Amino acid sequence: MSSDFDDLRALFLNASLERDPADSHTRRLLERAASVMRSQGTTVEILHLLSHDIPAGMHKDLTDQGLDRDDWPAIQQQVLDADILVIGTPIWLGVKSSVATLAIERLYAYSGDRNDKGQYVYYGRTAGCVVTGNEDGAKSVARDVLYALQHIGYTIPPQADCAWLGEAGPGPSYGDDLEGSDVPAGYDNDFTNRNATIMAWNLLHTARMLRDAGGIPALGNQPDRWRDVANALDVDPD
Repeated sequence: MSSDFDDLRALFLNASLERDPADSHTRRLLERAASVMRSQGTTVEILHLLSHDIPAGMHKDLTDQGLDRDDWPAIQQQVLDADILVIGTPIWLGVKSSVATLAIERLYAYSGDRNDKGQYVYYGRTAGCVVTGNEDGAKSVARDVLYALQHIGYTIPPQADCAWLGEAGPGPSYGDDLEGSDVPAGYDNDFTNRNATIMAWNLLHTARMLRDAGGIPALGNQPDRWRDVANALDVDPD
């Protein structure tokens, strides 16, 4: 197996609720994980979702439903061009942002498409999750995001999430300046930095393995051919 990663592509979707990407605390943690990948030659793009016109709806292209504009189809092509997908989201009221939910819904609208092996279209790709916030819920948010991504076909490696949580209640968010300190909030947190590093490397390793293997073997996981192999229907549960 090759140990090089410079032929891989990663797409990071920033589901921040900040309109200006420069104000996004989630972007800062995404940048740290992205920098690990870039250091290995991987092409990484961080896409700020609120900088685009992405309407809600379970359709591939909402202009087909009468809307004047829908930027998601172009984003979807970037998703399909990437070996690695990372969704970054803040926590609000203990859950992922509405923008993260929107992105997952739009991804889901394409989940019935097939690849050239007859598998669902997201097979052969890997995914992770980055979470920031000032309240509890990081593991719950990561669980929701990673469950959704594996359900539509992504391969999730071990420890595929990282998070930073500030003190409960109003206070500094990730990357904010702290009075009396030269280090922005969260930047020196060993737990966050360790997990961001592990997540980035495990995504690289998984993407490398999938690319070198030609994806997931097409046996038992083709929706139109599941009856042709050993299957649950033919087994007597008694």
